[in-house]
Amino acid sequence: MNKKDYYEVLGVSKDASSADIKSAFRRLAKKYHPDVSKEPDAAEKFKECQEAYAVLSDEQKRRQYDQYGHAAFEGGASGAGGFDFSGFDFSDIFSDLFGGGFGFGGGSSRGGDRPTQGRDTLMHVNLTFEEAVFGTTKEMNIDTTETCEDCDGKGGHGETNCSKCHGLGTIVTEQRTMFGVFQSRTACDKCHGKGKSYDKVCNTCHGKGIIKVNKNIKVRIPAGVDDGNRLRVPGKGEAGHNGGPNGDLYLEFSVKSHPLFQRDEGDIFITLPLTIPEAVLGCKKEIPTLYGNVKMVVPAGSSTGDKHRIKGKGVENPNTGRKGDMYVILKVLIPKKLSKEQKKLFDALSETNLEDAQEIKNFHKYI
Repeated sequence: MNKKDYYEVLGVSKDASSADIKSAFRRLAKKYHPDVSKEPDAAEKFKECQEAYAVLSDEQKRRQYDQYGHAAFEGGASGAGGFDFSGFDFSDIFSDLFGGGFGFGGGSSRGGDRPTQGRDTLMHVNLTFEEAVFGTTKEMNIDTTETCEDCDGKGGHGETNCSKCHGLGTIVTEQRTMFGVFQSRTACDKCHGKGKSYDKVCNTCHGKGIIKVNKNIKVRIPAGVDDGNRLRVPGKGEAGHNGGPNGDLYLEFSVKSHPLFQRDEGDIFITLPLTIPEAVLGCKKEIPTLYGNVKMVVPAGSSTGDKHRIKGKGVENPNTGRKGDMYVILKVLIPKKLSKEQKKLFDALSETNLEDAQEIKNFHKYI
């Protein structure tokens, strides 16, 4: 009997990877499985795909096939020129294709009653500039869920084994095909996979095991958080199911701007306005910081844009505890109105010889 090339059956090249071979078989098995395909030759094509996959997914058998072709398996249990794949385990493929418990033989899968963690929740919190810098304690009102105390999260009273699944939590159905008996396991629709039923449904949670609540909680906001940062508050999310832990609460911060200070991560910036005489002659200035006022000497001949650092007057890093620095940016203010006497003074000042200034020299090079 002439048999099709296994690579041709799966529609892959001879240098296909194991993942490519598995993917091709999954696609074809789903297309030609006798229980889902209406094509007249689906059963034969499905068997052909199974045989090809059983050989090409096994490294040793694939090497034999590449070297000797179908002759490598002649005389097998399935007859002349055939490959015996009766002992090959396809259950992992069928489990993926047909939803969980599909496979050969027995065994049971019960996942509906496993403890699961509750969902995480996200809450937006507004902070002032100072609250973000120094930290604060916030009392917040949240809508969340909690385990029902009246039934201890079970959803009812008078616990017994479910009459439909007999405590297994799953319903097993069998499908007979030419390749054997396949079993499909799904969560029991009566007990929702718990394996238990109750004589009386809890009136408080109506059988859900959790209840919606609105409550106030206090949260300590650490010093140094910034706009857009998130803080995880463990166990303050929604209630878990079947005894699982609560989810977490995440706080996302929106920090209000400050009229004087600007922040860049751990550093603080402030603009210091100066008059022309202060910039020209130099002066002493009292500078506001996050931690009180400090005195700073402005050197003579200062210009707009000059930057002076005040070490350690920035924001504390919440992870390392290290404080950033503060930078004072000078801005020389130019008067828009002058008296006659002031104009005379500026006229006199304009006679000052600045031709040796490097800025002027550089400018004159391009004139």
